[in-house]
Amino acid sequence: HKTVVNQWQDYRDAPTSTEESKAMAKALKKAGFKFVGETICYAFMQAVGMVNDHTTDCHCYESVRELANCG
Repeated sequence: HKTVVNQWQDYRDAPTSTEESKAMAKALKKAGFKFVGETICYAFMQAVGMVNDHTTDCHCYESVRELANCG
């Protein structure tokens, strides 16, 4: 898998869920997980590095983007 590197100018432009997080939530619910939804799945995706939603002016943006390209 490749990290999705977004290029948000403003943090308010970043979504709270995506089609991928909706699919993940649906699969987890089907597997018996409770209290899991698309927003929680998207936050998980951000936390584990599946998605880079740092804004382009963030001091972390470039280093995280470079790490995403290493895999």
